[in-house]
Amino acid sequence: MTLQGTTIHQRLNKKAFVFQFLADVHNTSIVFSATFIYIFRTLVTAQLPIWTLIQTVDRHFPRTTTSMGSLPSPPRPTTPPPSPELAPSRYRVYASFCLREPSPNMNICNWIEFYNPSNNTWTSVTSIPGLIDNHVLKDFVMVSLGTSIYIIGGRLCRKQKLHHSDYSNDFIDEEIEVLSSVRRYDVLSNQWSMCTPLGVPRYNFACAVCENKIYVAGGKSELASARGICYAEVYDPTLDVWTPLPNMSTLRYKCVGVTWQGKIHVVGGFVERGDSGWMSSMIERSSAEVYDTQAGRWDLIAGMWQLDVPPNQIVAVGDRLFSSGDCLKAWKGHIEAYDDKVNIWNVVDGSHLQTLNSPISTNDQNWTPIERLYLTMVPIGAHLFFLAGYRMARESSRTMSRVQIFDTSASSDAWRHFEPMEEEGEKELCSHCCVVLVS
Repeated sequence: MTLQGTTIHQRLNKKAFVFQFLADVHNTSIVFSATFIYIFRTLVTAQLPIWTLIQTVDRHFPRTTTSMGSLPSPPRPTTPPPSPELAPSRYRVYASFCLREPSPNMNICNWIEFYNPSNNTWTSVTSIPGLIDNHVLKDFVMVSLGTSIYIIGGRLCRKQKLHHSDYSNDFIDEEIEVLSSVRRYDVLSNQWSMCTPLGVPRYNFACAVCENKIYVAGGKSELASARGICYAEVYDPTLDVWTPLPNMSTLRYKCVGVTWQGKIHVVGGFVERGDSGWMSSMIERSSAEVYDTQAGRWDLIAGMWQLDVPPNQIVAVGDRLFSSGDCLKAWKGHIEAYDDKVNIWNVVDGSHLQTLNSPISTNDQNWTPIERLYLTMVPIGAHLFFLAGYRMARESSRTMSRVQIFDTSASSDAWRHFEPMEEEGEKELCSHCCVVLVS
């Protein structure tokens, strides 16, 4: 039997042979996991030779006498199991998406989904109300307090074709306006309500929660402006009131907000002092502004971020800060932790992981790279959840989503991987996600 050089495109009837061959050599029935089905279909679409297809799949699924119904479980961590209060099954991760491209039969406005860590599923629950049809909200903040989610600020856009041609499928976000609106969604009652708007409209700003209040700082307030703002304000949900705070000493946007050591940290971004030149602004970008809620005062920390490129996300887990990339490269290939004693970010041992860039790796020259559509990180207890979406190779109308978890308290084997999920259409993440404790 000659298989070398025969392609799937030429001999589609060979697919059954490949399935049977893999079942035989793995000594298992032809009941494969979602990961196997995804890899197999992607390789078929890439038109690889059958023998290359078999070898590639065989590398990802080593021959074993165990069942192929699921991936092997990682070794048990050396740390004790989480307490019931921090069990992931009690949490839901909420995220807002929109379609990457307009569709004749669908409204592309933002919708909200939640991820359930207990069964590895995504569920669409609602759309953001009050938006114009086929317009999307971008660069807003989605933050949780109790069982409520707040959608704050952002810029309103509509999808516009880049080139007026029937042969082009490239779209851009045409900016319409900066919003000051604040919407509240109760996840238990599935009800929306409007809150008091921001005192200053803004997008690409920092946000953090401290003592049941929402703090926002920086961002941009005008679409045409090339500079950020220094204004900050705090929201009290019990009074539905925004109160201005003292201004930061710097103008900054694309900054990241996190509550750490009882203070509000506004880290990195495109930063400059109001009376400074361009060279000074380059130096200020690596700084952070820290707000003491008790003293009502901002302090500047030089060099806290250390990079000229703004951070993508910074999250707090206990008394530690973690980051995984910047706004140009959301995943650097590892996780970093901040050491405030020497003001430096260090690589976390055991955190290197290549599959967040692409869930499958191969050296075959015919392989079509998989594009990552989005990546967001959220802490639950001692764990960092990484939620990623990928465009399936040569299938522009389908998205594969996958969740991977890093245990920050584990001394070894800290990564855990869930089965990927497939869905129709290509979606993009419109804001970083947030976590709600539902039980």
